[in-house]
Amino acid sequence: QEQLMESGGGTVESGGSLNLSCAVSGWTESTYCMGWYRQAPGQELQGVAHLTSMGAITYEGSAKGRFTVSHDNEVMTTYLQMKNLRPEDTGMYFCAAASCEFMVKERRYLHWGQGTQVTVSP
Repeated sequence: QEQLMESGGGTVESGGSLNLSCAVSGWTESTYCMGWYRQAPGQELQGVAHLTSMGAITYEGSAKGRFTVSHDNEVMTTYLQMKNLRPEDTGMYFCAAASCEFMVKERRYLHWGQGTQVTVSP
């Protein structure tokens, strides 16, 4: 059974950096589509970054130019490097995964982690 576990969250001052990790266990699919999402208090889930096993990478909104998403296939872990953090980056960060075949068909991720909290103070 596939499981995702995020880590690396914490509290930093504005302008600081954090590196999030998403460790995936039980993965049996030949492809993977991975995503990072953020949910700020009282707000909807918002996409941050996405990558695929075919090498495609996309960033959403203010993540462009400040965040870097990457994946280590040997340890099946996806990373989100966040630099120049702003108070508006505060929220719970979730990792999501699906086989890319599922993603193309269903247009959504299938597996989600429990999240890791990121707090950026002014």
